[in-house]
Amino acid sequence: MLDRAFPNDLPALPGVGYKPQHYASIIADPAPVGWLEIHAENYMGDGGRPLAQLRHLAERFPISVHGVGLSIGGDGRLDADHLARLKHLCDWLNPASFSEHLAWSTHDSAFLNDLLPLPYTDATLTRVADHVDELQAVLGRRILLENPSSYLAFAESHWSETDFLREVARRTGCGLLLDVNNVFVSATNLGLDARAYIADFPLDQVGEIHLGGHDEDHDDQGRPLLIDSHGAEIADPVWTLLGETLALSGPRPVLVEWDNDVPDWPVLAAEASRAARALDPLTKVPA
Repeated sequence: MLDRAFPNDLPALPGVGYKPQHYASIIADPAPVGWLEIHAENYMGDGGRPLAQLRHLAERFPISVHGVGLSIGGDGRLDADHLARLKHLCDWLNPASFSEHLAWSTHDSAFLNDLLPLPYTDATLTRVADHVDELQAVLGRRILLENPSSYLAFAESHWSETDFLREVARRTGCGLLLDVNNVFVSATNLGLDARAYIADFPLDQVGEIHLGGHDEDHDDQGRPLLIDSHGAEIADPVWTLLGETLALSGPRPVLVEWDNDVPDWPVLAAEASRAARALDPLTKVPA
């Protein structure tokens, strides 16, 4: 367990996932964006335009680093080379926040291009907690762990997802990243109550909230099936769920993710403006 608390230094403002094609627009007029998120794996090289632009952006914005390839829930040990590259990135960038997924994406030496769900068992809990402890020790900072989007449930699970995340946070001292779109996707796919999930989530441990778009499909029985695609505008029910979440949690940093079929900057900025409106009633100081 991490032996000291590292504060999350992101402001309770809207942020966006940074894409290089938006660099000039963000530099010219970033409103209403208060911070930026990058995917760690895109910035592990040495030099070049991406790192030069990131250094410039980091002088103006708090940066959140989001890992997508560490496989926190994988059976094997964490990849030592990957950890070393993460540490190098975080040491020079000194981000305001670092987060990873409660998921696995590796098997033996193979890397799977997906974030796969876990059975919530005692053995899984021990493995995830050990990996989080190792990651925090290497980085020397508190991380945030993100709830997954799910398309199936494991029969052997005997922890609820919210209790599993609560216990990982208790054992390791990590914080949590609450992805509201993931909650909506999982609740729809598994026939659960999204509001009940949020009500049971350890909101006091949440350092960041994520929003993203999803695609709609149907399974073989004709039931709704949502895919966490990050490739579309955020759906109205997800915005509603965000408002209900913020009413319980209070203001938090809120990120708009759009990673596929990335739109022009005005479209992404409009989504960030909607997040700002959701936060605005909570951040105003009473007269």
